[in-house]
Amino acid sequence: MSYSVTPIGFVRSCFKEKFAIPRQPQLAPAARGVLELVAPFDQAEAVQGLEQVSHVWLLFIFHQALEDKPRLKVRPPRLGGNQSLGVFATRSTHRPNGIGQSVVRLDKVEPGRLWLSGIDLLDGTPVLDIKPYVPYADCLAGAHNGIAEQAPAPITVDWSTTALAEAQAHGERLGEPLVALIEQCLAQDPRPAYQQPEPARRYGARLWDVDVRWHYPETGRITVLEVTPA
Repeated sequence: MSYSVTPIGFVRSCFKEKFAIPRQPQLAPAARGVLELVAPFDQAEAVQGLEQVSHVWLLFIFHQALEDKPRLKVRPPRLGGNQSLGVFATRSTHRPNGIGQSVVRLDKVEPGRLWLSGIDLLDGTPVLDIKPYVPYADCLAGAHNGIAEQAPAPITVDWSTTALAEAQAHGERLGEPLVALIEQCLAQDPRPAYQQPEPARRYGARLWDVDVRWHYPETGRITVLEVTPA
């Protein structure tokens, strides 16, 4: 038996490419976006009552990671990308049906639009469903996960004088907390865990409509070099 699903909306996100997206929601509170609902869910009736909710679960499709052949084992970044685990023991993007879930903060509700923060969703992500976060049911005091018990320790993010000024100017233009967004995303160290980058090697990612460039001058530190229009 087969089933079909249809998106109820699409996310307009600060993340324009997969690189540098936090590997879990809420790690970058400054990461913001808008879920734009499609008909018939773009009517006020569909979101009535959500103004009483602080957070929602989003069920979505990893639309840029869909695969024809299912994977039984994956190499999660949390384990350095060198150790395999069963796919169901991880939150890898390589899912049997390409389905992901994230709990995000609901900042504002409008007919046809939900304003979100703390997101980890790529721009254009198709959303299948929205469910309100229920604290007494969704936060379990005795829960544990021996693979990822604590959030990864952040690394230090420094700025060149020019890059900080550029980020502040673009943040004002966008009306977004761009400096905080860059710091929160880079503190998660987006490079593949198996890489040992030389100081001369530059990395980059697109956030909103700017390109951010950085390097690793020494182990455990990032320096943001420039923030320029995309």
